[in-house]
Amino acid sequence: MTERISGKTKLIGLLGTPISHSLSPKMHNEAFSKLGLDYVYLAFDVGTEQLADVVKGYRAMGIRGCNVTMPNKVLVKEYLDKLSPAAELAGAVNTVVNDNGVLTGHITDGTGYMRALEEAKVDIIGKKMTIAGAGGAATAICIQAALDGVEEISIFNRKDEFYKRGEQMVRDINAKTDCKAQLFDLADLEALRNEMMASVIFVNATSVGMEPLVGQSVVPDVSYLRPELIVSDVVYVPAKTRLLEMADEAGCTTVNGLGMMLWQGAKAFEIWTGEEMPVGDIKELLFKK
Repeated sequence: MTERISGKTKLIGLLGTPISHSLSPKMHNEAFSKLGLDYVYLAFDVGTEQLADVVKGYRAMGIRGCNVTMPNKVLVKEYLDKLSPAAELAGAVNTVVNDNGVLTGHITDGTGYMRALEEAKVDIIGKKMTIAGAGGAATAICIQAALDGVEEISIFNRKDEFYKRGEQMVRDINAKTDCKAQLFDLADLEALRNEMMASVIFVNATSVGMEPLVGQSVVPDVSYLRPELIVSDVVYVPAKTRLLEMADEAGCTTVNGLGMMLWQGAKAFEIWTGEEMPVGDIKELLFKK
């Protein structure tokens, strides 16, 4: 690393909390090294209270860009100059690029998630999805799934600050795509069971299952699962969340969040550098275990 850093090295960061588990620094720094690009990627533990000051610092210092993760994906758009059409529709940002002081927000989670399913040989086009969450990642996934041709999406979220965002997302999907979307309270366990039973895939797009919620699941017990159901989790540390353990027990096909992390990162890499990430090399690095 010291041999790569120069007086011209451009900085890219990751803003979120908790953050120490992230594989993004390993992924991006390996890709920079493989392509001989003069960039470095670092993770910064930043919550919503510090976010405004950090973004101002990014602009003032001419830092090239950043990824944004929980809990900042929705709030960060308030501090940016422009949003891509996808980020505007999703109301969330996970990638920021700084072009001479102009900060533009993008969202690559949705395309990354759908590409990860494709890689896993999972086809949900024309079918029904049930998803837990209405935050930034969940919104991006739902919007992209609807645009790609998923027929119906049932969204479950707690009655918290994200619930109203979920209501808006449902309106947008129903008005702007051919997909039918509906929103439920995650506390309505009867509705959760019914919608999961009618779906081909269930997605956890919340932080439940990762630190500090390791060992917890948004699905109460294994009776909600059946062998025909595909169970997907955006969490990738741990690689096998409690939800995926339950899905294994029920005989389901499972997909963890590592593929989504890879492909959303590949798109962000291209936005910052104009180069394609050497995905084959990065897959070997991240998936070797």
